[in-house]
Amino acid sequence: MVSSDKETVQTEAIPDALIYETLNGRPLYYKDYRNVVAGILKPEDIMGSSDLQAILVSLINTHITINRDRKRFITATNESGLHVAVGDNLSADIAIFEKAKLGPLKGKYFDVAPKVVVEVDIKIDLNEIGSDVAYISEKTRELFTFGVERVLWVLSKIQKIIILLPNQDWIITDWANDVMVMEDCVINIKNLLDEEDISY
Repeated sequence: MVSSDKETVQTEAIPDALIYETLNGRPLYYKDYRNVVAGILKPEDIMGSSDLQAILVSLINTHITINRDRKRFITATNESGLHVAVGDNLSADIAIFEKAKLGPLKGKYFDVAPKVVVEVDIKIDLNEIGSDVAYISEKTRELFTFGVERVLWVLSKIQKIIILLPNQDWIITDWANDVMVMEDCVINIKNLLDEEDISY
């Protein structure tokens, strides 16, 4: 009982602003949030993307925007909020929506599933969920339940892309390989970086 009370107090002491997303009803916090709670860092020190993450999201989103069917699809970025269920709000680095399903915008989190989600790196504290594989698996499963048809995880540290489709085995490939985002849109991360003369 004592340890449970202690955990409750610790949880209550964490500001909501440090929650990156809620998954299956539980809050997942930004990496290094403990240093913010301890007063070592400020919230703004941990909430932004790294330079490589930011450039990757920008390049991938630009490439998709240029190569999409403009009449059918639109991209949303900037950690788009997805309201997948009561108590479950996920964040997407890049979400590709079918315009016909989107409806009028309401100034709230999206409650319509994107067709494709592209995630660049992991921004949460993994102590809350166990491991990067557990997080990728659980979040992707929730996105599929929501109605997403394809999820790509771009992992800059190992320069790999994980390609996930419902009820299929994971495919892990080097980011120097061509990867299909959706029909008529293929990305090659290495080429995108090289074309801009980006060192990494």
